[in-house]
Amino acid sequence: MIKGHGDNSYEYSDIHSDFSSNICPAANHDELLNYLASRRGMLDHYPEPEAWSLEKMIAERLDITPEQVIVTNGATEAIYLIAQSFDMEPVIPTPTFSEYEDACQMFPCSTLSTEHSSAENKRKTILWLCNPNNPTGAVYDQLFIDRMMAEHGLVVLDQSYEHYTDQLVMNARWAGRTPYSLQIHSFTKTYSVPGLRLGYITGHPDLTAILRRHLHPWSVSSIAIEAGKYLLQHDEFISKPDLQEAQRLYHKLCKIPGISLHPTKTNFMLCKIEHIHAVALKEYLIQEHRMLIRDASNFRGLTPHHFRISAQTPSENDALVKAIDKYCRNLFHQKLLET
Repeated sequence: MIKGHGDNSYEYSDIHSDFSSNICPAANHDELLNYLASRRGMLDHYPEPEAWSLEKMIAERLDITPEQVIVTNGATEAIYLIAQSFDMEPVIPTPTFSEYEDACQMFPCSTLSTEHSSAENKRKTILWLCNPNNPTGAVYDQLFIDRMMAEHGLVVLDQSYEHYTDQLVMNARWAGRTPYSLQIHSFTKTYSVPGLRLGYITGHPDLTAILRRHLHPWSVSSIAIEAGKYLLQHDEFISKPDLQEAQRLYHKLCKIPGISLHPTKTNFMLCKIEHIHAVALKEYLIQEHRMLIRDASNFRGLTPHHFRISAQTPSENDALVKAIDKYCRNLFHQKLLET
């Protein structure tokens, strides 16, 4: 298991601004907590062995059949369930979310490079795509996804951040018609409830039938099931990042000497700092400004110079830009003195 996911503020004390987690900030969960508190009987009984009641509600919302929905203990369980269920060679473009590789390494498959694979071999592969992609914020368009489904045996579309972009992403009804794709969805991101651990898979019934053979009973708690049903009835709780503010932050960071950024279509962005490791910038921001960023050096394909941030409030974003700009200018002057 990779160490160093975002939202590791628990390792530090007195963090004032947390830019390390991609999840939308400042969600109010009071109504949800009050509702769950009124459902005290949930703790006295086992949950449904499989979250059928929630699967039915999700299916109705997406206009698909309940057989096409599998509720999981967060999107992470969905990833491991898919990796376990399909004995296919995984293809994982980098950089991306580390759990795809971790899950595939747990089962008897090895990562396969597509560059030198024949068309016949590619049909035996499972391609993992995070869309929007973590950590870059890029979004794959439908033409690219269609091409990938034509080339690979199965395409897994992790759409955990589907509500964090204004770009079109593949809808579950269309995706459920093809036996070449599975989608992963996340209550964590959609409703900003990472502690709840609730996600779900959608896909063609032939594919979900294979997944159900590997499901563990009672993997989703009664509290999570009940919370999921409540949230589905309250669209006002859906988290929507301020993408305009994220782009404002992006352009301000681009102006800082020594900082470069990957273009992003969501609220988080991948950055690179020259001349020094990102961990040094992270420690400076913690010690001097009580700000937390995500050291992205442990993403495969990235370097010790990469870090990721997620846009917060305008005042917090301005403070971050000011702090990084000061750090980079001091670093630049120090390099000049050394030469």
